[in-house]
Amino acid sequence: MRGTLVAAAIISVDELTRQLCELGVRAGGVLLVHCAFSRVRPVERGPEGLIEALQAAVGPGGTLVMPSMTDDDDQPFDPRTTPCRHLGVVADTFRQLPGVLRSDSPHAFAARGPHAARITEPHPLEVPHGLDSPVGRVYELDGQVLLLGVGHNANTTIHLAELLAGVRYRRRKQVAVLRDGRLTRVEYGENDHCCQNFRLADTWLEAEGLQRRGRVGYAEARLIRSRDIVSVVVERLRRNETVFLNPPGFAEECDEAWASLHQRARPYAPGPRPPTPSPPPAG
Repeated sequence: MRGTLVAAAIISVDELTRQLCELGVRAGGVLLVHCAFSRVRPVERGPEGLIEALQAAVGPGGTLVMPSMTDDDDQPFDPRTTPCRHLGVVADTFRQLPGVLRSDSPHAFAARGPHAARITEPHPLEVPHGLDSPVGRVYELDGQVLLLGVGHNANTTIHLAELLAGVRYRRRKQVAVLRDGRLTRVEYGENDHCCQNFRLADTWLEAEGLQRRGRVGYAEARLIRSRDIVSVVVERLRRNETVFLNPPGFAEECDEAWASLHQRARPYAPGPRPPTPSPPPAG
């Protein structure tokens, strides 16, 4: 006899809000959310219902923040229209809601609440996640980070910790921007790699009692102060700068980071260059 599939019960917005508050989301605080909605659902009113619950948990005095980076580094970024679908349906829905501000950068974040204007102020293109970035401002405002159905591999605050620890590895990247009405590609070096070993932060944070776990919807959730993430990760990186890099040959992104540590050429200086011309049409 074949088993019968039973649909999961839809979780109400009120229940989601209760779960978030029980997890420790602070009313009146700043909350940076990284989310995989497929792990949370089904919930009442879908992605907008989850956003409603997140906003209710921080309350009218709180500020909700989500990543909102471009899907396509080859196209100029427009904060009004550029999608961020690769970050998930919740982030892409959030950027389009009334009252949400979005920073004008390919490395954009979106925010709604009393600190939204500060968090989404202009930030340097060549340093995506430094102190003078939305992630850095959440840190300075003593915000919390919520990982909802995702692990620390999605945690951009760890990139801030890398910079504050002074890691030397970089990967060459580029984005397309409009300057004086002309398409320009800006090259820069970012402290980046495959990020798989960011999962080590689970052990480090929990060993010090700094990470809370629970359920929100059907997803596993982690909640941590941004400052605790930075403090713990900086300490580990100062002991071992390459703790997050996989061995050579494991991942191309890590190989690039390793190579940057051994290059003896003149330090890479980011700057604009003309875009690569499109090939002529056939025929």
